[in-house]
Amino acid sequence: MHRRSLRHLDRYLRDSKKILDSWDAYSDEHTDLDGWPHDDHSYGHRQSRRDADTAQAFETIRADARHLLATAERQLTIVPTDSVQTRWVYQLGVLHAALDRLDTLHEEWLSTRDSLPADTKPGTPSFDDALAQHHAECWSHLDDWATHGHVLREINSAARHAPSPLAPPPAVTAASTPGRAVSARR
Repeated sequence: MHRRSLRHLDRYLRDSKKILDSWDAYSDEHTDLDGWPHDDHSYGHRQSRRDADTAQAFETIRADARHLLATAERQLTIVPTDSVQTRWVYQLGVLHAALDRLDTLHEEWLSTRDSLPADTKPGTPSFDDALAQHHAECWSHLDDWATHGHVLREINSAARHAPSPLAPPPAVTAASTPGRAVSARR
């Protein structure tokens, strides 16, 4: 399961980078030197598309996100202290906070969606505007996952290369020197 979760994470990181790169190119082309959009409506529509695309990409790891975080925290306990990057704990905290906020926003969205009139369906302005607002509120937290999600892969790699806590200590061998035997640790 963990390998599958990591593959989903890799897909999200790759997809979110493409989405952000595309957004950056659009934004650079459609704003003035001070960063103001040439056309507020078109710019806002394109920004909503970025938010929705990023949210859709995150759905590939939403179900696995807590597992990935819990596994990384367990893996940190077996990584030798001198191999642990000081930023990893901070980055895991950012990912936890972002996921907690995304879960809260998801619950709020479900409540908002359920409170819409019965004839409000996807494709209607009321539904689409409420969903766009939800995606806009989620975007910075999704971006946190895009920015810091690679730490889960880094911790996994460090844990895979860490010596097993169950492995016996290195063998003591006798090295011969003229006239005496010396023990050496490898």
